Amino acid sequence: MAKLMPQTPDLSASQLSEIIEMALSDHVSFGQITQQHGVTPDQIKSIMRENLKPGSYQSWRKRVREFGDRREHYK
Repeated sequence: MAKLMPQTPDLSASQLSEIIEMALSDHVSFGQITQQHGVTPDQIKSIMRENLKPGSYQSWRKRVREFGDRREHYK
């Protein structure tokens, strides 16, 4: 069974840009993005996948996973 992509709410270009900027920051957690924009971590990952080049997305996911392994409360 194919994994369905999470539906992202209708967001303006400026909101998308802000979510991407926040997600790329090592100092902003998924929880903070969710509080401010109402998107889930899976939706954030989907937004990043759709808006970054494949290599950039993979590097970002790797960095997020590595930080998550080192810190108890991260993205």
